[in-house]
Amino acid sequence: MARVAVIGGGISGLGTALMLGRRGHTVTLFEQDARQAGEDLNRDFFHWDRPRVPQAVQPHSFLAPVRTVLRTEAPDVYADLLARGAREYHDFDWFGEHPPHRAGDEDLVTLRTRRIVLEAALTAAVRRERTVEMRRGCRVRALAFGEGRPARVTGVQADAEMHQADLVVDASGRRSPVPAWLIAAGCRPPVVDSHRAGIAYLCRWYRLRADGPHDPGRVKAGSAAPFALAGVFPSDNDTFAVNLVLSTGDPTRGALTDPAVFEAAARSFPATAAWLDLDPEPQTAVLAMAGLDNRWTALADDDGPIVAGLVNAGDSLVHTNPTLGHGAALGLRAAQHIATHVDQIAADPNGYHTWTAQALRPWFDAQVTADRANEQRLTESSPSSDRRAAALAACAFDDPVVMRARAQVRHLLQPAEDAYGTDEVDRHVTAWLAARPDFSPQHDGPTRDQWDALIPG
Repeated sequence: MARVAVIGGGISGLGTALMLGRRGHTVTLFEQDARQAGEDLNRDFFHWDRPRVPQAVQPHSFLAPVRTVLRTEAPDVYADLLARGAREYHDFDWFGEHPPHRAGDEDLVTLRTRRIVLEAALTAAVRRERTVEMRRGCRVRALAFGEGRPARVTGVQADAEMHQADLVVDASGRRSPVPAWLIAAGCRPPVVDSHRAGIAYLCRWYRLRADGPHDPGRVKAGSAAPFALAGVFPSDNDTFAVNLVLSTGDPTRGALTDPAVFEAAARSFPATAAWLDLDPEPQTAVLAMAGLDNRWTALADDDGPIVAGLVNAGDSLVHTNPTLGHGAALGLRAAQHIATHVDQIAADPNGYHTWTAQALRPWFDAQVTADRANEQRLTESSPSSDRRAAALAACAFDDPVVMRARAQVRHLLQPAEDAYGTDEVDRHVTAWLAARPDFSPQHDGPTRDQWDALIPG
């Protein structure tokens, strides 16, 4: 059995420690924040200042891999999630009645919950594992190195103590200090592929009133204007978030931090207006997040691994703009792979690097491509000129065959070219367009003049 040190107690770090511990490995989890997600979810979510985790208060929708990994590796954690208020939403729920079942349909499920609920369930499970020691309020300050080519990491220095390990897992997030430590130790530099996302997020959390309406009707989760996107994230325990996305260069971005302006803007989109019409109680100020990028950090180059005894996972490995919700899904997939193959990875990390490039990197590349298209569209405020692509998106909400393809892509189960590139999907989209000869790409949100009229001068 391996001795493993995990740096970072976020979702990826907790998941890695839990899955390793349940296989009998000895794990020490180091997390510099002394506070942990506990029993009071609302206090932890709304009043815990977490500057190193700015995404913690932003809305989340956990895709199929989160559910699949947890149900496989830790069904008790999944049950705890549901008991704490997380809700399952199947993509076919949009139609009311599901179409005849096909293999794989059972996985097209989103977990609707705040991030804190998943963190609390994972934390509780990790604390029960006898082979896992969780050291909170304990900061890893350096790596220990041994001989070898490449150099081998043999442990970590946590505060004043040196902790030996057969494998160190860096799950310390997008601001990980590990790459700098490796360079300072004389290792070849990690290979970093970074793309700035010129997109800003603003969200506000609400709670449905106990004595008020709870059903917004059959309304899509998102709406669009040429220069902005709006979405609603139904969540646990009668909470939901309204989210606006626009270019970081949009001159109205600063004004939207005013709650009154934010809500007026959100009401100009059908998707978010339907939820705000339920007269919910605001729970937060307007929470902004920008300065985002998509970054892939590989601890291997053309000559092979740059270091042995160390791998990265979660945002330390692949950090993506949260538009498509990839973070937790990719993080838990990496955690599962590490737990399953830890002995081989400790001996030689090359197989892990090969796996990440094959299994995770394509989704990073897809995010980069999507962000470039979104940034260009939001900046130029111009509709898509691709009629068939627009029809593909619209048709999914009328046709279960196309919705299935859309869901398979969204849940990281198939790449877009495979899911959409079948003769069956092509026939259904062609028939949908034939029935709508006047269809053209259009937005359901406000015009620029309408939007600007909502913003104080």
